[in-house]
Amino acid sequence: MRERGSEVAGEPSGRRARGELESSVLAVLWAADRPLTARQVLAELPGDLAYTTVLTILSRSHDKGMLVRRREGRGHAYTPARDEAPDTAARMRTLLDRDSDRDAVLARFVSGLSAGDGQLLQRLLTGPGRGRPAEES
Repeated sequence: MRERGSEVAGEPSGRRARGELESSVLAVLWAADRPLTARQVLAELPGDLAYTTVLTILSRSHDKGMLVRRREGRGHAYTPARDEAPDTAARMRTLLDRDSDRDAVLARFVSGLSAGDGQLLQRLLTGPGRGRPAEES
């Protein structure tokens, strides 16, 4: 029997996998060129979500330090607290840490990279400022 809230996307229950909605909300905010209210975020999300669901995700994400909010009218407008790249990297590390065979996971990841991404990864691993993309000139 599956634990409540642990459904996977695409299952007949129609529920989203844990964290999927949070990721979708963050993606909307990263794509925006300004702070968004809960209603504006809701309008950008696919599916038939309730306003209160989006409001809860925004509030919890703010409590976790993932979002910054400012007062706008009777509610709040939200922006991400950090850029998308650090968040994606943290999620990748979390997934890697969950697997007992890191070598296999990394090997599969690297084998699936495009030639360009493989070259970029090689430069990042061997170049100065390891782990940070070189500044564009």
